[in-house]
Amino acid sequence: MGTDMIDAFRSYREKMNEKLLAQDNKLIKRIFNLDTNAYMEGVLPAKTKEMLGLVSSMVLRCDDCIKYHLEKCFEHKVTSEEIMEIFAVANLVGGTIVIPHTRRALEYWEELKKTGS
Repeated sequence: MGTDMIDAFRSYREKMNEKLLAQDNKLIKRIFNLDTNAYMEGVLPAKTKEMLGLVSSMVLRCDDCIKYHLEKCFEHKVTSEEIMEIFAVANLVGGTIVIPHTRRALEYWEELKKTGS
């Protein structure tokens, strides 16, 4: 299931982003650009910004966003110990309603680690 899970998420996200951007809506394009630029190196390192994005996504309970930020955290070499602290903060801030999202996040993180991608 692992690689299939990761490949399915990446493929769907890429396909639908292309379709969205092909609509040539200026506001949507600007939002995408703002999102990209917000996570670039700045006063805060990109790694820190991705960890903040992960906490926020977990509290907001957006599984797609959680997967995206887990992938970025993986790229930035966030450790499993750091991920567990991120999960802990998200659950503290978001409450027990975040637990199901944490389960799925841990599953996705384990697959990223297993496949090395």
